[in-house]
Amino acid sequence: MPPDPDDFGHVKSRRRSADIECRRVISRSVFQQQPILPVETAPPAEPIQARPRIVDSWSGPLQVRLAETAADVDAAQALRYRIFYERLGARPLRDMAWRQRDVDHFDNYCDHLLVLDHSCGIGNVVGTYRLIRRETAARLGGFYSTKEFDVSSVVRHPGEILELGRSCVDPGYRNRSAMQLLWSGIAAYVFHYSVVLMFGCASLPGTDPNALAEPLSFLHHYHRAPPELRPRALLERYVEMDRLSPCAIDPARAFAALPPLIKGYLRLGGFVGDGAVIDEQFNTTDVCVLVKTDLVTQKYSRHYERQSKDVWNA
Repeated sequence: MPPDPDDFGHVKSRRRSADIECRRVISRSVFQQQPILPVETAPPAEPIQARPRIVDSWSGPLQVRLAETAADVDAAQALRYRIFYERLGARPLRDMAWRQRDVDHFDNYCDHLLVLDHSCGIGNVVGTYRLIRRETAARLGGFYSTKEFDVSSVVRHPGEILELGRSCVDPGYRNRSAMQLLWSGIAAYVFHYSVVLMFGCASLPGTDPNALAEPLSFLHHYHRAPPELRPRALLERYVEMDRLSPCAIDPARAFAALPPLIKGYLRLGGFVGDGAVIDEQFNTTDVCVLVKTDLVTQKYSRHYERQSKDVWNA
């Protein structure tokens, strides 16, 4: 009995359906293997932590707030990768290079301060700071800075302490508004948690301490922390900062040679620890900076106190 032509139609239809499904599976497999592009925040995801916003300030289309979703954190990591690895020439680990993200185990537990540009719609992350408080460091077994410095004198300090790190701003946004937003965000955070002392690693470009002799010596002679607060570079990584005598230093020239971030800390009355550390991965020479928060919060405290009164009187 000859086969029914309709049977061939059913067979072809089933084959077409199977072929389409196969292509879908292959397509999903291929796309899942592609690195994630470091662009703006992804669509809204589950909140990292349900809590009221303690940081929320605007300047035109720019907003500063804490990361609220996993997509926010991913966008901060993408920005860090673009700045540290693609622009400044740090050497990424293989997994970082594949994902195009600057990532470590601290990221899942700390707070990420973000500056977002909402002029394009959902908002790009264009600036970030990583914030680690005492409670978080205790859960993680220590602060990030302990990889390079003995910060036991800082940890012994009474009151809340805050480690600042992974600071970067997109080159197109390195203007006064973006930096002011970051600092206003830090001030709000400090004010909310009653932080009394901030600290963290800050970097000078390059790994030749002799080429950095004047700025390192300037920091050592003019801005060293008091002994009871002074961090010290780990013995096996210790690089002497006292490379020139004070009479051989031109303070104005030495200050001008410092990176903007370190200049900002010094303007707030910041100190540095004893000794520097060479970071080969990031091609930098690191110092440990400390800032008492009095000057940071003084500028903003009246603003936030007034804001709180407005809320209660509303």
